[in-house]
Amino acid sequence: MVERGEWRLVCLLLHAAWLCFVLTAEARTCPPSCNKCSAPDQCDECGGGWLLHNGTCVDIDECGTKLGVCSSDTYCLNTAGSYECRKCDVACVGCMGSGPARCRKCAPAYRLTGFKCLDIDECSDLVLACSGLDEICANTEGSFRCDCAKGYIRKDNVCVKKQQTSVLDKGLFEDIQDDEVVVLQQMFVGVLLCALGTLAAKGDLVYTSMFIGAIAAMAGYWLSDRGDRILDSYLKGH
Repeated sequence: MVERGEWRLVCLLLHAAWLCFVLTAEARTCPPSCNKCSAPDQCDECGGGWLLHNGTCVDIDECGTKLGVCSSDTYCLNTAGSYECRKCDVACVGCMGSGPARCRKCAPAYRLTGFKCLDIDECSDLVLACSGLDEICANTEGSFRCDCAKGYIRKDNVCVKKQQTSVLDKGLFEDIQDDEVVVLQQMFVGVLLCALGTLAAKGDLVYTSMFIGAIAAMAGYWLSDRGDRILDSYLKGH
């Protein structure tokens, strides 16, 4: 039977062996840029995009050599062990880097201002950017557009005046307002109450007269208000 002290010795030996294995594995592990190494700080063979220099792998700047080949509308960006071709700014025709300050040439509708290619405001530079008399020039990035003035709409590529629908051409309920809806609701409730009162009186002449009078009064109030508005609109139009 193994005594307690012997078990402790066995555990210590196993722990020491495991620690030795881990340290040996780490010692043999090469950096990501290195394919083969004799020590963690001594590389013998570098991976692609890296250059061996005094036992260390140094990144090759492809953008500074002929290795970094990019199209004319992109620029070269060096990365660890490689490079990327990124799109030039919209203000550029060919570029050496990111942004409108690295353009080789300004794109159409852009102008070199200081050290940057900036958008030309055609609406202020051109006297007649929009040919139509009822058009308003609106500058956009790299261009401009012609919008119709307020009260005009575009029809067949020409700005024409929007036709205003006259109150006289509208039906009685077409342009009903929120406050008028409330009045009509109140009228309906009043008519309903009068009708119930008339029924309760079993057709009594007095209640029937009150019922008809209430309907006429409420309808007259609402129609007179709308009549005033229609008349006012007619007078203004003439």
